[in-house]
Amino acid sequence: MKTGHGTRLYINEVATRDGFQMESRFIPTDDKVALVDRLGTLGYAKIEVTSFTSAKAIPALRDGEEVMHRIARRPGVVYTALVPNLRGAQRALESRIDEFNIVMSVSETHNLANLRMTREQSFAQLAGVIALAKQAGVPVNVSLSCVFGCPMEGEVAGDGVRGWIDRFAALEVQGVTLCDTTGMAHPTQVQAICESAIAMCPSMDWTAHFHNTRGMGLVNTVAAVEAGIRRLDMSLGGIGGCPYAPGATGNVATEDVVHMLQCMGYDTGMDLDGLIAAAAELQSLVRHDLPGQVSRAGHRLTRHAPPADFNDTVARARARELQRQMEARP
Repeated sequence: MKTGHGTRLYINEVATRDGFQMESRFIPTDDKVALVDRLGTLGYAKIEVTSFTSAKAIPALRDGEEVMHRIARRPGVVYTALVPNLRGAQRALESRIDEFNIVMSVSETHNLANLRMTREQSFAQLAGVIALAKQAGVPVNVSLSCVFGCPMEGEVAGDGVRGWIDRFAALEVQGVTLCDTTGMAHPTQVQAICESAIAMCPSMDWTAHFHNTRGMGLVNTVAAVEAGIRRLDMSLGGIGGCPYAPGATGNVATEDVVHMLQCMGYDTGMDLDGLIAAAAELQSLVRHDLPGQVSRAGHRLTRHAPPADFNDTVARARARELQRQMEARP
């Protein structure tokens, strides 16, 4: 395993979209705005603020326009959102979006279950969104779901993944996110797929997106970085999930991943203490425990006070040592 040697990585936050859409409790608009504003001060490269899907489909994000209009835009932070179709794209443009994040699955079954369309139908629809974005001068990122496996089909053919990358590259999108949508990825697979993708389109902005369903989210992140990925999606506190994968947990927790990468010597540009405080705030908003671990335990050099009777213990230990030394004298 390599050390970071100061290599710069770029962190994208998805809790406010990917996470909130899975919450049963509606997070009030004021709280969403306040959280995004707080996150904007912590060193993120990108924050996925909301989704411009219909309110009927994702009621948890029905206030997307208001949130986008009210947030404080921090210089250097890209404020993106999920844009599913032309209507959503028009709403996103009216909300002064910095980037379109469009989504389709490389698995036919998952795409039908999730988007109610075949992959070809999705591609045709998204090609129209990309054309509108180009006309408006807005960059587009494509999130490809189930790259590392589908919960209904199993393994996904690498040739198929590369084929979809080729087709979106031909439309001149700025970036592609390789998504482990349901937490099926493993490290050797991650390294091989990421290396292959980067070799295909070296100038593309590549991002990796992992879930921690089987406890491999952190090691998969390391594998992706060692393969050359420099942009990473993650979710504060580890919230999120997938409705089409029973037992699937949320995304890798931002504070856990940042802590690990900083320990390894990578430059994430992130304020870890600020992340831990923000995770505590998030827990109060969602009103349930978060799966993130560093937000509970603190960073590895967190200091704790000794037990209350520690001084007495020290005094007794010293007395015993003095007695031992006296008894050992000739």
